Amino acid sequence: MKRLLNTLYITTQGAYLSRDGETIHVKAEQETLMRVPVQQLASVVCMGHVAFSSGFLELCAQQAVSVCCLTEHGRFQARMEGPVRGNVLLRRQQYRAADDAAASAAVVAAIVSAKVANARAVLMRAARESTVESDKQVLADAVARLALTLRGIDLDASLSVDSLRGLEGDAAHVYFDAFDALIVAAKDEFQFTQRSRRPPLDPVNALLSFLYTLLTHECAAALESVGLDPAVGFLHADRPGRPSLALDLVEEFRAPFADRIALSLINRRQIQAKHFERTASGAIWLNTAGRKEVLQAWQERKREELQHPFLRESCPWGLLPYAQALLLARRLRGDLDSYPAFFWK
Repeated sequence: MKRLLNTLYITTQGAYLSRDGETIHVKAEQETLMRVPVQQLASVVCMGHVAFSSGFLELCAQQAVSVCCLTEHGRFQARMEGPVRGNVLLRRQQYRAADDAAASAAVVAAIVSAKVANARAVLMRAARESTVESDKQVLADAVARLALTLRGIDLDASLSVDSLRGLEGDAAHVYFDAFDALIVAAKDEFQFTQRSRRPPLDPVNALLSFLYTLLTHECAAALESVGLDPAVGFLHADRPGRPSLALDLVEEFRAPFADRIALSLINRRQIQAKHFERTASGAIWLNTAGRKEVLQAWQERKREELQHPFLRESCPWGLLPYAQALLLARRLRGDLDSYPAFFWK
């Protein structure tokens, strides 16, 4: 299993990254901010106006450290990798499976089942802890509806990919319709009515979008590490520039990982209204202080351990995308009869 390595997030505007031997040198306004041995890193994420030298890129390519560029608000721009890892035979198997309706449907059914089950688990835990009767009822109703969706997937093995996409979309609506009941602190500042993405129109959506971007980067890196192509997915249709398979993998972790971080930050009042800014277009984004709070919580959660439901091993949250990418690769090679998606307990 891949050793858990850190991701270096560069959020200081105007920062410059260069190579100093086997070390990444980060400076801003001629002042050294840090020096990080490249062997300690799996990836570098640059947010906003961050520059780097050709020597820095060469070092990262040599050491298989990916470099991801996001806007200051967390929107994906580009991702740079060294030589493609893995072998062509695995990718050919991936492409064949993506073009095979039955093979694709089997993988999609596993992913959608895990997504719905994990969303349901988040709602169930909140319902048990809620002290507001109206919120408990909203959550209980959503849990019951998601249970029906799960039962439908389990009972009908002949569902097509399009049918499964429809069920996934319906389940997402049910989940987000109940999402406001998960917010128990600062309700006046963090009301949630519906999911808005491009752009996010309220603080909760801004926080979710930022976390989903981070999660997508982690999943893309995990898939690359085992030799899979992040652009060719099963649940998400192919589209130029879209990491479809990474987005497929994201669905398993969206509720139990990213959403729980967002809710924890809000309910513990670690994120407040002052951590957001509104643009002239009406979009809401995390500001610099807000991004730092989120990244700190993100890194702390990645270190937390849990029991992997299939591998039966203790595993940090930060390693789960790598574990699932490895299991998916094994399924595509024929080493496993089916893809064991991640079910959070």
